[in-house]
Amino acid sequence: MSLKIKNITPVIIAKDAQTTIKETLESLTPFLEVVLYLNNSSDKTYEIAKTYSNVNIVEGEFIGFGPTKNIAGEFSSNSWILSLDSDEVMPQKLLTELAQLQLSDNKEVFLLKRDNYFFGKKVKHSGWGDDYLVRIYNRLSHKFCDNPVHEFIELKTDSKKTSLINSFKHNAVDNINQFLTKSIKYSDLASKDKSVCSYAIVVFKAIFTFVKIYFFKLGFLDGWQGVFIASSASYSKFFRYTKMYLNCKNNAKG
Repeated sequence: MSLKIKNITPVIIAKDAQTTIKETLESLTPFLEVVLYLNNSSDKTYEIAKTYSNVNIVEGEFIGFGPTKNIAGEFSSNSWILSLDSDEVMPQKLLTELAQLQLSDNKEVFLLKRDNYFFGKKVKHSGWGDDYLVRIYNRLSHKFCDNPVHEFIELKTDSKKTSLINSFKHNAVDNINQFLTKSIKYSDLASKDKSVCSYAIVVFKAIFTFVKIYFFKLGFLDGWQGVFIASSASYSKFFRYTKMYLNCKNNAKG
């Protein structure tokens, strides 16, 4: 008998994800239902998703990652949600483990280990090698925070955390331009309505980010990928805080 998972619904929000969505949805065929929330997608993501009979495509606006993921979850017929991104893949061993979960306590949340890949190479350091995230939760008792970026599932004092054995795959970087475009988008979201009025803080944040990732988090052991990860994170921090600095200047003029 083929594996069938009926009491958990994977929920994905996506935009222009044609390069990764097929592998993601292919790995989710054992689920009876998958919710794909598309926001103004203009490539072939919709056409690809339509070929999967278990995928429920919903189209709506993007209002920040946290709030949008909460809205997308409402379209699930199950209360148990597996939150995924459009470049994440579920391996068979993890699917088998999910099918065996009891899911009897709405207060329980499940942590999954995410294996991050950079052009097909698994990154073991640089802050990417020990990546545990709450990804399975009951939407009747838990939800994502309202952060527009760097969102996470809010835990309560009585939440029960359970770590699963098997990990899932994240195709973090397979196109440099797409990765840089994503960094720009994230810096816009993270800097919105925030101000920093000292440019010394901007410079310090950027330099410290590189040092932390490349040295403290052993990025130098990841070869040129470690250099790229540390550098791109530093640039992203620099751009984010520069935008916040400009916000401060604009507010002063106003």
